[in-house]
Amino acid sequence: MAEAPTITVTARDAELEEQTRAEIEARCRDLAREFPETLHFEVTVTQDGAGHAVHAHVTGKGTEVAAQVSDEEPSRAADRALDTVERRLRRVHDKRIFTRRREARRNPPKKS
Repeated sequence: MAEAPTITVTARDAELEEQTRAEIEARCRDLAREFPETLHFEVTVTQDGAGHAVHAHVTGKGTEVAAQVSDEEPSRAADRALDTVERRLRRVHDKRIFTRRREARRNPPKKS
């Protein structure tokens, strides 16, 4: 069984509702189930002028992905940042898997 990832949600100079925090943590857990190589999720919400900036950083086994998004609402900003993280994780994950398959297809084992 894989080790559960560490999820850290921090609010700096911003108010973050408990429901928004719970939604961010749930989304991170969903991403961790989809990408088992992830070990640590860190999401930071900060006040950015009239809006909010969200920085999401994910690390794992051979994986490091980050995204930063600004929006008026912290929940929308977090959702968009985690969407970006998901796309980047998918790219890294697929590259890792399909590189081996392409290489095997180019160099098939020789039959005796």
